[in-house]
Amino acid sequence: METYIGRQPIFDELEQVYAYELLYRNNEKNYFEMPDADVATYDVIAKTFVSFGVDELSQGRPCFINFTENLLMSSIFEQLSAQFVVVELLEDIIITEDIIERVQELKKLGYRIALDDFLLADDLLTSKIFKYVDIIKVDFLLASEDERLKIEYLVSKYYPHITLLAEKVETLEEYKWARLHGYKLFQGYFFKRPQIIVTKDIPANILQYYRVIALLRESAPNINHLAETIERDMSLSYKLLKLINGSPKRRLNKVRSIKEAILSLGLRDLQQWLHILTYREMRATKVSERLQEVMKASLVRAKMCESLARYNGEKSPSEYFLVGMFSLVDVILGRPLYQILQQLPLSEDVVTTISGDNTSLQPYLQLAISLENMEVEHVRQLARQIEVPATTLLRMHYEANEWAGQVQ
Repeated sequence: METYIGRQPIFDELEQVYAYELLYRNNEKNYFEMPDADVATYDVIAKTFVSFGVDELSQGRPCFINFTENLLMSSIFEQLSAQFVVVELLEDIIITEDIIERVQELKKLGYRIALDDFLLADDLLTSKIFKYVDIIKVDFLLASEDERLKIEYLVSKYYPHITLLAEKVETLEEYKWARLHGYKLFQGYFFKRPQIIVTKDIPANILQYYRVIALLRESAPNINHLAETIERDMSLSYKLLKLINGSPKRRLNKVRSIKEAILSLGLRDLQQWLHILTYREMRATKVSERLQEVMKASLVRAKMCESLARYNGEKSPSEYFLVGMFSLVDVILGRPLYQILQQLPLSEDVVTTISGDNTSLQPYLQLAISLENMEVEHVRQLARQIEVPATTLLRMHYEANEWAGQVQ
């Protein structure tokens, strides 16, 4: 399933990329066509931190993201990173005392604040909001020269800490005017149009999201039950690992199981991210039959590897499960395996096994693959190596297929 996001660079006085603005896009057309601003922001956040990964999109630079009043007042910022996110207040937000107080709170958390498409109304001349604003974005298509001069005077006389950003700059003359009048940041078609970035995402099973949300609402959630439920959904498992990798609370140690991943992220953060992802993915997703089969094969491999490991008394059966589950992730996402594995906090044993190295886990994965392809001689050889009787092997394979079928 292809997923899209728009990214437009913001340049500094040296014409170097200072930051990127991230924009909602749902196809290869390079314009905005979603009337619901809340949905658009949820979509951009989910894609930034899950589908693409904030490191990949930001390339180490800040990312400007538009926030509606609803989202500005929400707890979503607990899941984001002040290092990467610049909070853009949309122009239709009315600056009230509650908004000013919320902006002050976000500043204390380390977020940078930008006012988008700003025009200086008379009732804002003495507003406290400017004490907490870092950047004012002035739309050169929308604001007249007189309106721009009014903003420039306010900033230079009373709020010199604020940086002026000229947006929708389309000509050399506008660029020169902005530089002459104290603008330090620049954005617009004169420099570069928004770029559409495309990646592939694993389609979500919304019903499974609801199951996990329901489990999290219990007074004392059962971590083992949660892990088992998430393991039944490759999309959820993949997104959980991507979240950990992009989280400001990122752990140094790699995870060896979905249970460890849940504990690493935390139940509260998991619940909040599930609400974000569910809100974004409520729209029906069409999944091809080919992709359904590949995802089922991944689940069968995962269950087989785990069952074989348990049968032989291996120390960490959950690692074997992850090896099977992500052994086809490059086929599903249509991207090079090494790129995907770099973005997942998997243990070295899991990564090297999936990459094809000769590890202690490799025979288990190969046996699962040989069973899938009905390679009888290879199955016999690997079964002898792992010391699993044929009757036990066939029973495990049947149960793995039943389990994967129930999930689908």
